Amino acid sequence: MRTQEIFNSRATDFLWAAGIENTFVPQVKPGHRSLDEYELMGHYDHWREDLGLAGHLGLKAMRWGVPWYKVEPEKGKFDWSWTDQVIPYMVEELKILPIIDLMHYGCPFWMKKEFASRDYPERVAIYAAEFAARYKHLISWYTPLNEPIINALMCGMRGLWAPYLKGEKGYIRIMLQLARGIIRTVQALKAIDPSFVTVHVEATGLTRTVREDLASLAREEQFRGFLCYDLVSGRLTHDHLLFSWLVRNGASPDAIDEIARNPVDIDVVGLNFYPQWSTKLMYIDSRGRLAFSETEPEGDGFKELIRTYYDRYKVPVMITETSAVGSDEVRQRWLKSSVSMIKNLRQEGVPVIGYTWFPLFTMIDWRYRFSNEPLENFYLELGLYKLNRDKGQPRWIETPLVEQMKGYINDPSASVGDLKIVQARISDAPSALSKI
Repeated sequence: MRTQEIFNSRATDFLWAAGIENTFVPQVKPGHRSLDEYELMGHYDHWREDLGLAGHLGLKAMRWGVPWYKVEPEKGKFDWSWTDQVIPYMVEELKILPIIDLMHYGCPFWMKKEFASRDYPERVAIYAAEFAARYKHLISWYTPLNEPIINALMCGMRGLWAPYLKGEKGYIRIMLQLARGIIRTVQALKAIDPSFVTVHVEATGLTRTVREDLASLAREEQFRGFLCYDLVSGRLTHDHLLFSWLVRNGASPDAIDEIARNPVDIDVVGLNFYPQWSTKLMYIDSRGRLAFSETEPEGDGFKELIRTYYDRYKVPVMITETSAVGSDEVRQRWLKSSVSMIKNLRQEGVPVIGYTWFPLFTMIDWRYRFSNEPLENFYLELGLYKLNRDKGQPRWIETPLVEQMKGYINDPSASVGDLKIVQARISDAPSALSKI
């Protein structure tokens, strides 16, 4: 699919966006607390005020998630009473394009085994179809599932979220299920309207090493970042770098082949990148074991990462999450440098079509789930706005980043510029698709 089919190349059409953190992990076990970011941050009650911040900023788009476990509290029975209020307000009143996170981690309570359930791919597609059919006059951009890597890590590798699997076998089992669910979801969406745009969002990063003997391991680690994209687009065949790893850890070759024979188009690659956390250095520790540390806290590899994913998939790229932790000065510096790198890429013909500062406002650190400490101890300030902790008016306090962001939005020709149109190149990634 060519960029022009989805988005115009002009600077004025660049998608300036933000997102409201919408992690939903309602299942609990001893020692755990429910993690519903909307509930913990009061968004269910204050949604008008919260979304109004986007209008104040002049944003064109908003990443916003649906709590599946609430809208389908019983299997096959849907309750749209809340979304029926919020979505028309976002679209008709604020004139914002919602990019809907259909799945941001949590499954409904009635789905036993959650992502490991045989029914998961079918049921998530049914839910997606019900939502899309109801709001097709308002919603046209969708994320089938946010961050498969983090989902598989928390649910399948570390056993921290339901269904609490552990190890590489658990990771792969969950990842294959997520891929099946994404494929079924995209098929369901496109059956309703083929013009719907799917933004496939992943937690992306780079793996470095200064040791020549670790170079092949670093390359394999980088390919693990491509895993879900390669699965759903039909690129993961028997000659893929990760095929043997998958099979040795419980993935059936027939199951992999079935996924590869049912590929879907990736309309937009959505990249989530955080400068302090997304680039890892691979090394051998003092005990002689393979280890990783965070490196390049200034986000030096951001431009390289974007180009790497574009060169592989040859579809438009959207930055679907980025922000920085630290002082306002540190965060302003990242906003400036990241937007500048995007402008450079667009001048080089890389179709970066949007930028999302995430989250829009204060969120709750996920460690809240595993603690008994008060909620106030887990406020995480990555956003453009901070919660007024005095519980007074207004609810939100502007950071200096608000005016900086407004400046970029109001002068897109200077901040990101027009996209230089160059002749499309064919991806060198092995593919079962013929897309370009």
